[in-house]
Amino acid sequence: MAAAGGARLLRASSASLGGAARPWLLLAGARAEAGGLPGMRGLGGGAAAAIRTLSVSARARSGSEDKVTVHFLNRDGEILTANGKVGDSLLDVVIENNLDIDGFGACEGTLACSTCHLIFEKNIYEKLEPITDEENDMLDLAYGLTDRSRLGCQVCLTKSMDNMTVQVPDAMADVRQSIDMGKNS
Repeated sequence: MAAAGGARLLRASSASLGGAARPWLLLAGARAEAGGLPGMRGLGGGAAAAIRTLSVSARARSGSEDKVTVHFLNRDGEILTANGKVGDSLLDVVIENNLDIDGFGACEGTLACSTCHLIFEKNIYEKLEPITDEENDMLDLAYGLTDRSRLGCQVCLTKSMDNMTVQVPDAMADVRQSIDMGKNS
């Protein structure tokens, strides 16, 4: 519905400009050049337009049957249990459930730290999507790195992860703490 409304707005704007929708191509991107936006056919010379709906977050499109339970073994040995939805990252689960994991997700999932470092069970780790070079670079900075380590911001829940347990490492590398300690020395 939002995509249709956006397309109507774009068509109306184009019509009011006498069909000069070319400036909108900067906003619409390469898909508009190829004729990929509804109402924009032929602008870029593309004969067949590939219509693509706007992406909807996992939380908005999934129902209650898509809940996944995750157990976090915290640094102090306490097990924190939370629910997330299929498609949510483990960082999302920690934030949405307000779990008390000190310093977790300092960069808010931008791949600029390793504070959401988690250690997975072998059977779950083997099913995860392949690790990216960027995530690997950040993991190099993590304390307690194992062969089953991943960043929670990069791992999205699937139904097969239901009732999994992930371990929060005993120590965490957080640049903010080393900067603060450096000021005191």
